[in-house]
Amino acid sequence: MNGADTAFVLISAALVMLMTPGLAFFYGGMVRVKSALNMLMMSFISLGIVSVLWVLYGYSLTFGDDIGAGLLGNFDHIGFQGINAETLTGEGGIPVFAFALFQLMFAVLTPALMSGALADRVKFTAWSLFIALWVTVVYFPVAHWVWQADGWLYKLEVIDFAGGTAVHINAGIGALAAVLVVGKRIGFKKDAMRPHSLPLVVLGAALLWFGWFGFNAGSALAADGTAATMAFNTQIATGAAMIGWLIYERIRHGALTTLGAASGAIAGLVAITPSGAHVNPFGALLIGVVAGAVCSWAVSLKFKLGYDDSLDVVGVHLVGGVVGTLLVGVLAVDGVGGLSQLGKQAVGAFAVMGYSFVVSWILAKFVDVTIGFRASEDDEVSGVDMAFHAESAYDFSAVGGSPAGRAVAAPTADQDGTSAAAQQQSQNKKVDA
Repeated sequence: MNGADTAFVLISAALVMLMTPGLAFFYGGMVRVKSALNMLMMSFISLGIVSVLWVLYGYSLTFGDDIGAGLLGNFDHIGFQGINAETLTGEGGIPVFAFALFQLMFAVLTPALMSGALADRVKFTAWSLFIALWVTVVYFPVAHWVWQADGWLYKLEVIDFAGGTAVHINAGIGALAAVLVVGKRIGFKKDAMRPHSLPLVVLGAALLWFGWFGFNAGSALAADGTAATMAFNTQIATGAAMIGWLIYERIRHGALTTLGAASGAIAGLVAITPSGAHVNPFGALLIGVVAGAVCSWAVSLKFKLGYDDSLDVVGVHLVGGVVGTLLVGVLAVDGVGGLSQLGKQAVGAFAVMGYSFVVSWILAKFVDVTIGFRASEDDEVSGVDMAFHAESAYDFSAVGGSPAGRAVAAPTADQDGTSAAAQQQSQNKKVDA
């Protein structure tokens, strides 16, 4: 066992774990006040659901020996049978438990990324079921394709160092499919739906940025030069993407917004994820600037095309993942890049997009026709926090209160596009009922 590498991977796993609550804050600050708590829970619940499934069968399906055609792992490690504290990934390697923990955190984060697209309008139980189905039928197979030595994209030599295809393209296109099934929020393109807490957004972005060093550098699985290169390029691309987003935003909209700075940073983190170990710092800078500008443009597509991606998961994660994945073929150094590699990257990106979109749509439709995916109109209008959690993110009882003696959040008019009095009336009816 290599002690230094083991410690490095365990620390990296802890950093990646922090990304899920960081994502919860990032998304939670972007929604309206009446659904802030639900948004936090939609990310946080993934830590529970996916951890259980990973032990039962997820690790085996992802990293077990291939059952054929490079599509899925076998069942040899169901319940982690055959693995103990002394089992190593290879000669002079790390314990399999350390590797499995690190990869578990990727599996946890990926479905959580999708939650932002469905903010404000889905049943929490339905979302929980969708997560369980999605990681089983979509994430585990795709991660096997990309990262297991027997996976068909791995054997095709598609470069995805830390998750551009398996995580970001996968989550982004899966979110789009689910959005098309669930439908638009009430008041989409009509009511103001501004973030209720930009400080929370910035806090979440900072936690994601911090954790992403474990996400990217940790994927080297060793404390070596590759990890150092990936960490350095992660910082460069993220800073450049923030600038690229803000420049486009200033030219297009005439303002430099806090939300734009945070979103630009995330776009850079996404884009450098697949490519950072194979480009030099100047290449990382170019990837960041391009991703920032392109993703800033892409988030407006939902208004032109009519799909309601609440928190821009498609514009940032899908588009950013595609940008980073394809640019490996253009900017990779040391003889890796070129038209041949660009073609392989395109095959990887579009194969994952096609599979994930179709299967995600089917899964979302299954959930919708069985237990119902969409919240009721009354619950959506009054707020999914109280409807599904019997709690609110903030206690407004000191300024409002309720006839039933329970604290009920009362969103302001500019947050929801309707009068505070009308919303309070709707909430009071719910409490009385």
